[in-house]
Amino acid sequence: MSACGLTGFINRNRERVDGEAIIASICNMDVRSNGQGGGFAAYGIYPELKDYYAFHMLYEDLDAKEATEQLINSYFLIKHEEEIPTRKTPSITNVPILWRYFLSVDEDVLGLSECEEEDYVVDAVMKINAEIPGAFVMSSGKNMGAFKAVGYPGPIGRFYRLDEYKAWTWMAHGRFPTNTPGWWGGAHPFTLLDWSIIHNGEISSYGINRRYLEMFGYRCTLQTDTEVTAYLFDLMLRRHRLPIEIAAMAMAAPFWVQIDHMPEEQRKALTALRQVYGSGLLNGPFAFILGHTGGMIGINDRIKLRPLVAAEKGDVLYIANEEAAIREIASPDKVWMPTAGEPVIGRLKPEKGAKISKDVKVCLKV
Repeated sequence: MSACGLTGFINRNRERVDGEAIIASICNMDVRSNGQGGGFAAYGIYPELKDYYAFHMLYEDLDAKEATEQLINSYFLIKHEEEIPTRKTPSITNVPILWRYFLSVDEDVLGLSECEEEDYVVDAVMKINAEIPGAFVMSSGKNMGAFKAVGYPGPIGRFYRLDEYKAWTWMAHGRFPTNTPGWWGGAHPFTLLDWSIIHNGEISSYGINRRYLEMFGYRCTLQTDTEVTAYLFDLMLRRHRLPIEIAAMAMAAPFWVQIDHMPEEQRKALTALRQVYGSGLLNGPFAFILGHTGGMIGINDRIKLRPLVAAEKGDVLYIANEEAAIREIASPDKVWMPTAGEPVIGRLKPEKGAKISKDVKVCLKV
């Protein structure tokens, strides 16, 4: 048993289900957490407001809320705001102010900034997390949200009334912190825009990864190694437009001794990838699941020091630390254990009427 539990599933047909199943799945692995943090990410939960950035906020006091709202009003137009609905749950205590805003960018201010829209949103998130004491952005994507707290994940799911939401992708995490404190903002998932990540393990390359990300304007303020992984995906997938398979290979790259024995074309390509993204390589034992608007990805480290299991039932892809967490909610048609560094990729099927894009051909398969 290697601490922290993660599980997730995606319905590729965009059929939405409530949060009962994901709660049952993560509760099956309660032994992997210790009550110091848990959380969920869900995609497709705000269909009526899907074109607005949904900022889920955590405030330690009203001063933090007031300061944040001044910043929000300088960046965005507020379509709607409200307290995040919760249910009184005895084991969830010291509850901060939980608030959500549905935002569109202020086009006049965006024009003056000379930024791309998503970089503009990222800048606002970084400023809130780094410059406003007691204010933290739990999530900032469209038609998705993160829900996290200190406690075991089952009570956290009931506290946030996840049985009342419907999503096509659900992810859940039970935390067992080892090197950092258990606090609301430090619970998983970690998010940026529509990227959300849950993690089991330890990123021993955190210092190198953090310094690398800081060169691109990211600010790591949430006191945990997992934060860098969310930002690395944003950098590689959104800003550098790498295919998912290539980004995964940059983070969990083959060893040099493996590369040395590859065919020449493959060897040259992977050598270039490791040279360009050497500071984005993740070292240490890890398994993680990444959620995003278009799908869900699971991957673990180059030696597979943390467990990861995948399964399919019809159009639903499941990924978890343990097969039991999947069988708790489904009787899969197929179950397999991905090899070290092998990404498991689930993509949503296009919406009706949407233009279908072909998958990018990847020539670096190890």
